[in-house]
Amino acid sequence: MKLAVVEGDGIGKEVIPAAIEVLDSLGLDVEKIPVELGYGKWERTGSAITDEDIDTLKECDCVFFGAVTTPPDPNYKSVLLTIRKELDMYANIRPIRPLPSVKGIHERNDFNFIIVRENTEGLYSGIEEIGTDISTTKRVVTRKGSKRIADYACKLAKSRMNKLTIVHKSNVMKSDKLFLDVSRQSAIDTGVLHRDELVDSFAYNLITSPWNYDVIVTTNLFGDILSDMSGALVGGLGLLPSANIGEKYAFFEPVHGSAPDIAGNNRANPVAAILSLKMLLEWHGDLAEAAIVEEAIDVALNMGICTPDLGGKHTTSEVGNTIAKYIRTKME
Repeated sequence: MKLAVVEGDGIGKEVIPAAIEVLDSLGLDVEKIPVELGYGKWERTGSAITDEDIDTLKECDCVFFGAVTTPPDPNYKSVLLTIRKELDMYANIRPIRPLPSVKGIHERNDFNFIIVRENTEGLYSGIEEIGTDISTTKRVVTRKGSKRIADYACKLAKSRMNKLTIVHKSNVMKSDKLFLDVSRQSAIDTGVLHRDELVDSFAYNLITSPWNYDVIVTTNLFGDILSDMSGALVGGLGLLPSANIGEKYAFFEPVHGSAPDIAGNNRANPVAAILSLKMLLEWHGDLAEAAIVEEAIDVALNMGICTPDLGGKHTTSEVGNTIAKYIRTKME
């Protein structure tokens, strides 16, 4: 496997090396290609991402990504939006499942749902006009974009509990009616049991009773907000992995951002990055190795080896090292 490794900015430079140590402990045949992207590169060169960087990413089998800082500067080209569009990674997959040793806001931990988020259009279309007195962003919803994300979600639902929830706001934003209609038809065509909910009431229901949901499909901005919100259910953003999937390319990253307030202190939680690595391994077909990574995470957390956000006193690198050490011992 040829893997593009992008540490990015802030805590990305800490959690990705911890996850790479875990990857190395598996002994797989992986060629790692380091790629510099993000705000730090923009400050130094004037470009956060270049055409040459995109070409490098396309030459790799997949991308393992840390985090980037996005400044409020109209001249700054969003790295993530650029990659998602250029590599046409239309499906953002965010599994929400609690780890056995970590409690979220509920005593119950018998939930396991996945948010499937449209990843290339909506309010993240990148079509904007920035002015002194008025600024606008164009919300784009297409039949093609809606159908392929709905089809992906239905296929995923068929492999699980055959249940799909379509989340929208079509009572106010009429562009959502297209997304809703297409998603409903996809569910009907594939024989998936489905219902739809308005995003505001759904957010309440998801937080209060997450065990009622399985596969959730929604538009770009809603999926971003709902999945970040779901960090409260599992114990924090430091535990949420994600994947960006397209027809040709795949991209794996922790949900958390660059967290500049704690960057450089070696205290960021690497578990989300390591769980993203697990998703990468599953995508590549290395299922046994992915299972060992998950087992090693559970063992480390049960030992109390965790970062301050989970009540621990250990560093980022110590958590990564403990997980990697367990894997090496397991595989001997």
